[in-house]
Amino acid sequence: MARSNTRDEILLSAARLFATAGYKGTSLHDIAVDVGCSKAALLYHFDSKEAILTEMCAPAIAELEQLHARLGELDGDEARPAAIEGFVDLCLRYRKQIQVIYGDLPALLQQPAFQRVYEMTQTLCAILAGPDDTPVSLVAAKLVLAGIPAIAFGIDHDMHGHTDEEMRAALFEAATRALAPLTLR
Repeated sequence: MARSNTRDEILLSAARLFATAGYKGTSLHDIAVDVGCSKAALLYHFDSKEAILTEMCAPAIAELEQLHARLGELDGDEARPAAIEGFVDLCLRYRKQIQVIYGDLPALLQQPAFQRVYEMTQTLCAILAGPDDTPVSLVAAKLVLAGIPAIAFGIDHDMHGHTDEEMRAALFEAATRALAPLTLR
């Protein structure tokens, strides 16, 4: 019996397995077994594990591209809140994909499909750090970029029934506070 949605099942299975065992810790065989198809059937739909990951992350990467383009049209005062809001929304919408990416980030950034992600993330970091270019502003920006995804993919387990909208508002406020200029007393 042929399945018409095997490709979608492969993507769903891969997302689940990558999130659980990591990208490196999941083989094509693992995915095929989980889907209930042969490795040959899996390779009919995707020619490699990288191809599965690339397609699984394509919508999130496309949205990051859109955010990057929008931010390029804004000045510094408008760019930071737009960057925070856009990044929070992206992380909440694509939390499974981001969990996979963050779980194996150093290795994944070496893959051609993720080179542009790295570049766009560096631009986001510069916008979040602001014009000060101090160690504190840079660390705050990196904390926000690392913290928002970590919280987003843990929301289903750690946030005790709060809605995505409540978490979105909380993430935006916390990131804004973290990036606020520090005054020495």
